[in-house]
Amino acid sequence: MEPTPLTAAPPPAPAAREPITCHVLDLTTGRPAASVAVSLTLLRPFGPSAPLTAVTSSDGRVNQWNGEAGSSLSEIFANLQEHDGGQMVWSLKFDTGAYFGIDRTFFPEVEVKFFVDANSGHYHVPLLLGPWSFTTYRGS
Repeated sequence: MEPTPLTAAPPPAPAAREPITCHVLDLTTGRPAASVAVSLTLLRPFGPSAPLTAVTSSDGRVNQWNGEAGSSLSEIFANLQEHDGGQMVWSLKFDTGAYFGIDRTFFPEVEVKFFVDANSGHYHVPLLLGPWSFTTYRGS
């Protein structure tokens, strides 16, 4: 009797991607900015909401948000698509003062406000950050 070859278990399904993600790149080092506190707040409609929060990973990314009482970004998007046509204004706040040190940056925080259409897919917002300047854009 021949042994039955072992088959690998299928890989786990990837977690659903959040509708809004971000990442931070430190322009002084040319590397991702790890451990930057970030908040995401719905400003319009029905806002401001309680902020969703996260901390950038070792590669400077936020792929998942933590909400109060288990609220999720995907649920907010689904509710707005049903009730308001999906037009939104969001705010991302990056705690740059804690990252660089209050006495080593011009910006205690960086806030980026942006329009979102809940029916237009994923929004990725990179922040290119230095102690004296920053820039951002809609990524992919």
